[in-house]
Amino acid sequence: MGQDQTKQQIEKGLHLYQSNQTEKALRVWMRVLEKSADPAGRFRVLGCLITAHAEMGRYKDMLKFAVVQIDTARELEDPDFLTESYLNLARSNEKLCEFQKTISYCKTCLNMQGTTVSVQLNGQVSLSMGNAFLGLSIFQKALECFEKALRYAHNNDDKMLECRVCCSLGNFYTQIKDYEKALFFPCKAAELVNDYGKGWSLKYRAMSQYHMAVAYRKLGRLADAMDCCEESMKIALQHGDRPLQALCLLCFADIHRSRRDVQTAFPRYDSSMSIMTEIGNRLGLVQVLLGVTKCWMIQKELDKALESIEKAQELAEGLGNKLGLLKLHCLCERIYRTKEQHRELRDHVVKFHECVEEMELYCGMCGESIGEKNNQLQALPCSHFFHLK
Repeated sequence: MGQDQTKQQIEKGLHLYQSNQTEKALRVWMRVLEKSADPAGRFRVLGCLITAHAEMGRYKDMLKFAVVQIDTARELEDPDFLTESYLNLARSNEKLCEFQKTISYCKTCLNMQGTTVSVQLNGQVSLSMGNAFLGLSIFQKALECFEKALRYAHNNDDKMLECRVCCSLGNFYTQIKDYEKALFFPCKAAELVNDYGKGWSLKYRAMSQYHMAVAYRKLGRLADAMDCCEESMKIALQHGDRPLQALCLLCFADIHRSRRDVQTAFPRYDSSMSIMTEIGNRLGLVQVLLGVTKCWMIQKELDKALESIEKAQELAEGLGNKLGLLKLHCLCERIYRTKEQHRELRDHVVKFHECVEEMELYCGMCGESIGEKNNQLQALPCSHFFHLK
């Protein structure tokens, strides 16, 4: 298959993919990969396969194609291609929650001295790196990366990147419990979709609606949360977006738990858990298990709650997710206080404070811990943050 035919077939696959005929598109692209003699065409088709597998939640396949793409980029001896392929490798590892590897591949990208194309990718590299630091609960570095990505988006007038960064910032502020900002950023993302997103994939709308739903729930606005989550889920189902379906199911379960409707919450946690397990989202599984634990606690089934905590703890330790561990120690503390098991209680109080120290979650002004309750925060240019009050 020559250069022109390769190009033609890639376009045919893209047309099928955009018409929601994903499996047909994959078959077309795989045929190009097998038959094309054009290395640049092979590189491009690998990019299409990586994106498609990412959106379906087939992250191990995404990683496999990213590795092949790096070999193709080396064959082409082009620094821009190499930067792009390392970014895809970083993103594959980010999706598989391999956060240290993600950071390492992102640094490789930033150290490559390519041309203007590579510089334009730096915003996406910073975003991926920020998401990885957030997965490891290294908040200051995560914020630095997100702000850098936002600067790249503004300088290059890249509205899609800005939209993605706003969603990540929503997630960031949800975690450190500044719920006003956790809502502000995904609302800004939704605005960008409305103003500029006519030709964009619907996943941008779905993503912003999901992050709005999470913030609304945290603010206690459960009807608004439900509306946004339903809209996001509708798009995720239309597009076969398994990762987003899992997140929406988790959000639905959390909304029902907030209404103390444990019986409705449990099956949604189960459905979310089975998709998260299938796609390899271990960080998502920690969130699901936290929700399940809180449901058992509402029902005063403390031994079942401890079983869920044990599973979540193993996952959070494996990922290096310190915030997850902190939340788990906090729940253990409440359980052992109720059970009047003082030795275990003391053990978890100590571990809880060790996590706070490790994450440096203290306000630089008042010295109180950040992320205990909803509080408006202000970030300094150095990315340290403190209580607005």
